[in-house]
Amino acid sequence: MADNNERTYPRLTQAQVARVTAHGRVRVTSAGEFLIRAGDRAPQFFVVLSGRVEIARPGASEDTVIVSYEAGQFNGEMNLLTGRRSLVQARVSEAGEVIELDREHLLELVQRDAEIGEILMRAFILRRVELIARGLGEVVLLGSLYCAGTLRVREFLGRNGQPYSFVDLDRDGDVQQLLDRFHVTHADVPVVICRGELVLRNPTDAQIAECLGLNQQVASDQRRDVIVVGAGPAGLSAAVYAASEGLDALLIERRAPGGQAGSSSRIENYLGFPTGISGEALAGRALSQASKFGAQLLIARTAARLDCSKRPYMLQLDEGGSAIQASTVVIATGAEYRKPPLEALGRFEGVGVYYAATFMEAQLCTGEEVIVIGGANSAGQAAVFLAERARKVHILVRGEGLAATMSRYLVHRIENHPTIELHPCTELVAVEGETHLASVRWRDTRSQKEESRPIRHVFVMTGATPATRWLAGCLALDANGFIKTGPELTREELDQAQWPLTRAPYLLETSRPGVFAVGDVRAGNIKRVASAVGEGSIAISFVHRVLAE
Repeated sequence: MADNNERTYPRLTQAQVARVTAHGRVRVTSAGEFLIRAGDRAPQFFVVLSGRVEIARPGASEDTVIVSYEAGQFNGEMNLLTGRRSLVQARVSEAGEVIELDREHLLELVQRDAEIGEILMRAFILRRVELIARGLGEVVLLGSLYCAGTLRVREFLGRNGQPYSFVDLDRDGDVQQLLDRFHVTHADVPVVICRGELVLRNPTDAQIAECLGLNQQVASDQRRDVIVVGAGPAGLSAAVYAASEGLDALLIERRAPGGQAGSSSRIENYLGFPTGISGEALAGRALSQASKFGAQLLIARTAARLDCSKRPYMLQLDEGGSAIQASTVVIATGAEYRKPPLEALGRFEGVGVYYAATFMEAQLCTGEEVIVIGGANSAGQAAVFLAERARKVHILVRGEGLAATMSRYLVHRIENHPTIELHPCTELVAVEGETHLASVRWRDTRSQKEESRPIRHVFVMTGATPATRWLAGCLALDANGFIKTGPELTREELDQAQWPLTRAPYLLETSRPGVFAVGDVRAGNIKRVASAVGEGSIAISFVHRVLAE
């Protein structure tokens, strides 16, 4: 524990402090002075030279002191790199001196000084984890575990690394006073109380992002070197390589970093992680890298339309929103799980039917039977993860087994797990219930025999539908809506798109010069995280060539 505390709150050596000083300025402090107030946008980074600085989370009645910094120690967590508002305040408790750096000079320090950069990055990440674990954010969520909207908001906050306090209206008895204080009723659930003052009733992701100040302003007249649409593994990789190589990169994500992979409980075959890593952790690390190199991220913003009739390209944000200019575009919008054609399915989404198997969903299934639909790795990972808590996990697949679609290590683990039962040649035919899923019915396609079970949780992880509707009429797509790239493009498709160059499209380039497609949205993609990451980096190598043309 002591070692972890030293990594979270390290003390720089005199030589390291001297190197920091070269990037900032020395400032005299006085007792009682606030160096940072909670809510400040892009707060300053400082290293204490003398005196003492107290870091606290302001509260309604009293402040919650988190830590006090002395000589050689420094403030900050991930918000310093992302440019988001401060969740804490920094107040001088003993007069002295500090070295002060703004965000621009902090990024310069992290990128240029490998030793100090490693110390700061590790501390920033661990401090954000501590804030999340202690719920020391500026959000209180009032909701119910049996409310689809509550699960959506919790996933949005969790996957975006936002600390929050959760009040369960079904289990916390003393909540009426809180409801009365903010004039909300159970009909308003989920309710987000933001910054202790703004009350959002069943808010959209965009409204939460706006309230928390997750996004910086984007100038519509600024031409970006590259805009990356989608923050799954492919998009995050593209953003990291673009920013690290000096390009002005903007990353746009409609929900949270990680994409489908971000909802994976454990990825065990990704190179370099022999014990596995969760998709959320992998996405968080990648986002930290992108922020370290200066990439800008927009969360809960949707790419509504790409105007590819002229260059620079214009990307419209949201329906009827502003447009952003880009010299090149990398499309990494991925694909969504295909939903079974069941009439009542949509009614139970978030209240019995789920498209992710994270710790949050697993909590709802403790001691119960669950169904996982799908035969690919994502379904196998979900089944093994859920089996740690569930009483029984049923895997439903349309084929005769898993060997043709799932990695061997997962197949063996499923076959040897006493809690998991495989149902080959089986499909879900009905879901039933009132406010929450109560029972299901499945059919054996060989015998046509149907069976009903009182199962309240179904995880759907089947097939893939590409997120390309916003590109209609702009790029060449295959019969299933995936984006065609490089050698997959026919001469006829290039002629139809009026390809203007004498050269052929690069490997991941679409039917429009400078527009690339990577990851699950691309026709012929290899459904592996490592492949997606590789495609993101390769696309940026071609972006450089296009910018030089």
